[in-house]
Amino acid sequence: MFRVNVQNVGKEYRLYAKPHDRLWEALFRKPKHSLFKVLSDISFNIGLGQSLGIIGDNGAGKSTLLKLLAGTIYPTTGNIEVNGRVAALLELGAGFHPEFTGRQNIHLNASLLGISNEEIKEKEHEIIEFAELEQFIDQPVRTYSSGMYVRLAFSIATTVDPEILIIDEALAVGDMAFQKKCITRMNLFKEQGRTMLFCSHSMYHVQELCDQVIWLENGRIKKAGKCDEVVGFYEDFSNQKKNVVENVNKSHVIKESQEKDCRIISFSMKSMDGSHIEALTNPKLPIVMEMKIEVMADNINPNFGFAIMSEEEEILGASLTNYDGISFGPYFTGQTFVVRYILDFLPLRVGTFMLLGAVSDDTGLLWYDWKYIGPVAVTIGKGVGRVSLKGSWEIVE
Repeated sequence: MFRVNVQNVGKEYRLYAKPHDRLWEALFRKPKHSLFKVLSDISFNIGLGQSLGIIGDNGAGKSTLLKLLAGTIYPTTGNIEVNGRVAALLELGAGFHPEFTGRQNIHLNASLLGISNEEIKEKEHEIIEFAELEQFIDQPVRTYSSGMYVRLAFSIATTVDPEILIIDEALAVGDMAFQKKCITRMNLFKEQGRTMLFCSHSMYHVQELCDQVIWLENGRIKKAGKCDEVVGFYEDFSNQKKNVVENVNKSHVIKESQEKDCRIISFSMKSMDGSHIEALTNPKLPIVMEMKIEVMADNINPNFGFAIMSEEEEILGASLTNYDGISFGPYFTGQTFVVRYILDFLPLRVGTFMLLGAVSDDTGLLWYDWKYIGPVAVTIGKGVGRVSLKGSWEIVE
């Protein structure tokens, strides 16, 4: 059984050059519009318990597709079959009445999802508590910030026990602490075997949360399949368009935050004797990438990562503690320590490169801090293409 079955779906909009052309067309029955195709020939299905990521550049049709699946708009051609209760978090403020209070909007949204009054009352406290809006829940939502909107919308959508959850860039707004709560709840949805559709510019989040991915380009499916494979093709395509800096920022959705759990005090590359390295004159010798970390929260188990990048900021190789099956901590406020990644050698071709050091939360999805080193020159080397980083981790406290 499919939770979602989409067959040959297309969506078109009529565009009018002048406002009165619409009236003229209605009166004289002659076309005065042009057709703009947003989506064409979209077909896919999602099974029980699967999570599907939808990726693509701005204007590719991602949000329109999610609106079609949520039932807020209808396709021009094709068929969409959805089996199960759907909760959708679409554009900011969708489904909210600006003059209603937060509490009234909880009841409005829940009733639109087919939830009974008794069930709404039972879940009301849980929704308010998760959204962290106890002090503002009886204020009109027109007074809410964008972050407050998202917190309330996400809390409603995920608390009413949907069988299908549709999320459009939910993690792009809000503070780091709430993003972490969202990710934890989304992972719980996966564990419970519910179906999820997730649209994001964050390739890192897509890879962590989704089983399958659809890449949309100009309203058509350019590629669909296993998550890592499709994301890899998309990132290569983006890099070829020379938008690497923008895409790196989007792909990690890293935000500066005044509420970091820890930060990087310093980041350096050293030889085994502890001396700093400015250039790799012998790539066959071991090197050490080293970060000094300051902890600013209690009982955290951070993940650490290092990456080698081209000058165009294309990632050539990376290593993360959570992917290596390594865990450090817990750590507490005020602690400082050094994390090292020791490489036996670095097989890079002659050229200049950048190094990236980063620290994230225990899920590996929310990045607290990151620093760059470079450009670093490799004066002798025979490496080719992307590199596989194979090294060992250690902590010095």
